[in-house]
Amino acid sequence: MSRKPKKGYFVRGQFVAEGSELDLQLKAELKGTSEASRTDLKRESDELQALGKDLLTLRTDLFDAVGLPDKLVEAINEAKRITNFEGKRRQMQYVGKLMRKLEPELVEAARQALEEQHKGSAAEKMQLHLAEHWRDRLIADDEALAAWMAEHPTTDTQQLRALIRQARKDAQPAGKEANVQVSQGLAPRKGRAYRELFQLVREHLGGTGTDDANDTDEDHGDE
Repeated sequence: MSRKPKKGYFVRGQFVAEGSELDLQLKAELKGTSEASRTDLKRESDELQALGKDLLTLRTDLFDAVGLPDKLVEAINEAKRITNFEGKRRQMQYVGKLMRKLEPELVEAARQALEEQHKGSAAEKMQLHLAEHWRDRLIADDEALAAWMAEHPTTDTQQLRALIRQARKDAQPAGKEANVQVSQGLAPRKGRAYRELFQLVREHLGGTGTDDANDTDEDHGDE
């Protein structure tokens, strides 16, 4: 009576019987050699998925400079267009899948681009707050004008004085309007000069003078 052949497979010309020690070893290698390894792979996968999500917010010039593969660029752009929750979730899973195929150099380039954007945003916010501080100081304190001109001597003094004077005037309405503000606890009125003063200060601090001109503490009630 002939023996029943063992079930198995060949690896590099060597027969591996199912259930053998070599079979178990090869299967363990395919699955990951340890629980720690599987945990590391899961963490890395989650990080790349999150990185792909962050790339949706990356500024265009920084995004283009990373040099991502066309398929990933198209997938990210499509994710930006999708508004349906479930559709976006599925698209982001696809983005994550493509992210896991990226070369380490591109992954690092993407991280650096996001870091550069973050640093730029933080610096811009600090500059914005500085501009707000100088604007309010110039309006509130007569001595602030000399301090400003000492630091920024190229400022048009006549224009600056006119804007300060008008901003103060706008903030102190006369007659019934003033009484209404006091009785209702309303904030002082902030007109066009208030915004133009901010823009002027912003320009001399190195900003565009137009971006962030309507900062958060402004009253948008125009004249």
